[in-house]
Amino acid sequence: MHCFFVCFCSDANLTDVLCDSDSELGSVDTLERGSTDTLANGCRVDADAAKRLAKRLFYLEGFKRCDVARHLGKNNEFSQLVASEYLSFFDFTGLSLDRALRNFLKAFPLMGETQERERVLVHFSKRFCHCNPEALTSEDGAHTLTCALMLLNTDLHGHNIGKKMSCQQFISNLDGLNDGKDFPKESLKVLYNSIKNEKLEWAIEEEELRKSLSELVDEQCEAGGKRVVRVTDGSNPFIAIPLLLNAVTYKHGVLTRKSHADMDGKRTPRGRRGWKKFYAVLKGMILYLQKDEYKPDKDLSEVDLKNAVRVHHALATRACDYSKKQNVLKLKTSDWRVFLLQAPSEEEMMSWIFRINLVAALFSAPAFPAAIGSMKKFCRPLLPSSTTRLNQEEQLKSHENKLKQVSLELEEHKRSPPDLTPKSKESEEYRIKEHYLTYEKCRYETYISLLQAKFRTGSDDLDKIEASLFSGEGKEGYLRKTQSSPSISQGQGVNGRAAFFDL
Repeated sequence: MHCFFVCFCSDANLTDVLCDSDSELGSVDTLERGSTDTLANGCRVDADAAKRLAKRLFYLEGFKRCDVARHLGKNNEFSQLVASEYLSFFDFTGLSLDRALRNFLKAFPLMGETQERERVLVHFSKRFCHCNPEALTSEDGAHTLTCALMLLNTDLHGHNIGKKMSCQQFISNLDGLNDGKDFPKESLKVLYNSIKNEKLEWAIEEEELRKSLSELVDEQCEAGGKRVVRVTDGSNPFIAIPLLLNAVTYKHGVLTRKSHADMDGKRTPRGRRGWKKFYAVLKGMILYLQKDEYKPDKDLSEVDLKNAVRVHHALATRACDYSKKQNVLKLKTSDWRVFLLQAPSEEEMMSWIFRINLVAALFSAPAFPAAIGSMKKFCRPLLPSSTTRLNQEEQLKSHENKLKQVSLELEEHKRSPPDLTPKSKESEEYRIKEHYLTYEKCRYETYISLLQAKFRTGSDDLDKIEASLFSGEGKEGYLRKTQSSPSISQGQGVNGRAAFFDL
């Protein structure tokens, strides 16, 4: 099921579209060297400096549009002043929320970390309500609707496989979220049809687009010296699969794919369930499924991108409940799509499971906190697709804390089953939530096991960690070295104990 108030940009890897080339910021260098306009946390709040900076950002005096968002979304008083002053240049009087949002998004590309993007949209919502005091919602309500429109746009115009969100689903997902009340249904229908008929457009200049397609940003990884080039194609960054041209490749080989379930676990229609052979490449947090054999220097085609699967917050396991073919693994993604992937051998299947899960464990960003609001039905949280900013020890601690939280929720949930008929709506909601919590507990247990195993090995070499895991289960010589093993610290990473492969 769809749920959009938890986070408006879960399907968007906007940290993969950073546009911070300091050598091209002009007078930004002066700001960062200590003037009263500095954006550093703890700086002296200067209202006049905020007004000057906001004006320069709006009129692009010494700045490019890709510079704007990072100056508006920081969590300090000065940045909040700058954002408030910047929004004062927009007049949304008499505009519908979707039209105001379209005007706003055309001003600059909304990029940066998840929390920064959300702060910018909070400022947008405040300004919209200030310009329209007779609006039928509060600032919080306007923000909820804004996030909902972002995710609706992703759902209707993205590359997701499966059925698109219906107008009724859009309305139902917003039940009780207008300060505890429902939004007017007619207004929601108008907003739904507006996004359906005209997708949200994103600001980007031709010069920036050309640059983004060639090099855009080189981000130096912590160790190993490899460089990760992160690129946007100039389309909606909430939708696009990022082209990580120089991202580390963790594994490649032949896999045969079968689509088993579409988004939210809905069974894939029979006509699209057939097995198809691909050359699979696990590159960064993306599993690319290519029709032709992998060539490191070859550009990905549109078809390759369409078949690509994000593995953030994913879980790969042996498909124990599938007996028609051998060496089949099951991959469940963050949006609960399910793929069956057949490997040429059991050894290859176990290696794919290991590497997909370790990459997910090491690099999936922490889940967003639960939404605050009135919920009439259970709604699975959306998970960020951006790469974590935590180091490996912090990442392990984050997973352990999440496991404790999920385990407690599951225990509490089981203590209060509904006293209703098995086919009632309440019983179904109870079953869905229990299934979700059980799965999340299993996923975090796997992530923790893998990271602990990596730390015990004391190495960033995937082959060594993999060999250690399998030899630990009494399988010396089980793994063969097929190619030079990438280092975990080079960009993204590995997976778990054989005991967890059969979950």
